[in-house]
Amino acid sequence: MPDQAGDLSIRFWGTRGSIAAPGPDTVEFGGNTTCLEIIAGKRRVIVDGGTGLRALGQHIAKTSEGEQVDIYLTHFHWDHIAGIPFFGPAYMDRFDVNFYAGHLDEKRAVCKVLTDQMMAPLFPVPLKVFKGCAYHDFKAGERFDLDGGVGIRTCRLNHPNGACGYRIDYGGRSICVITDTEHVPGRTDEAIAELVEGADIMVYDAMFTDQEYPRFTGWGHSTWSEALRIADLAGVRTVVPFHHDPNHSDGFLRQEEAAAQAQRPGTVFAREGTVLTA
Repeated sequence: MPDQAGDLSIRFWGTRGSIAAPGPDTVEFGGNTTCLEIIAGKRRVIVDGGTGLRALGQHIAKTSEGEQVDIYLTHFHWDHIAGIPFFGPAYMDRFDVNFYAGHLDEKRAVCKVLTDQMMAPLFPVPLKVFKGCAYHDFKAGERFDLDGGVGIRTCRLNHPNGACGYRIDYGGRSICVITDTEHVPGRTDEAIAELVEGADIMVYDAMFTDQEYPRFTGWGHSTWSEALRIADLAGVRTVVPFHHDPNHSDGFLRQEEAAAQAQRPGTVFAREGTVLTA
């Protein structure tokens, strides 16, 4: 079980978008796809199950004798679920693993989508071999009060096939995860602005630069400059640009980070392995 009884923190196990990008040019910021671990007191909340989920599962299996593990999915595009079949605790009796999603329509359900993901000929082991797992559907916009004084708020994001953003509140502090979403230039997404208002940390989809963004209209992603604009409008303390393009090298991301820090000091681009405390 997590032992930071008074802390609200986030650790990045996967920071990349679209597809894993291992190699010498992505060592600093990471090559695994999206997976975030949030520790709220004695509660562990995981957001997304990209390829980074495999290593997180190994960490949990080694350090915990058994616990409830909650995985909140922003959506089901490959880069956000590719690690789920390799999440060790899902195969172990001592863990109770819950999967949540809030963007699906009435014709789909979390269990059905994950079953299809692990169906032949796509994967050799079916979902039914998971032990102690449960699957929960909700509607983006709903709120949850978890044991231990942890609150979760959600909102719908602008992404192909839908997506859901999350805010985790604990002990008067908050961490928001806003990925994947596409902004409309000159227009504020009021649902996002409301969700992140006053947040201590906002992790935000910054896959494209301002120069790249016009070429990818409709792809469902945003920029770090839009993240800073939303943060200033909503009074966010720390902005963490995230969901790095697989084509963006460490050197390129360092340059973009420096530009963002010059505009808003304290901004830090997401790096695999980094832990931030709210």
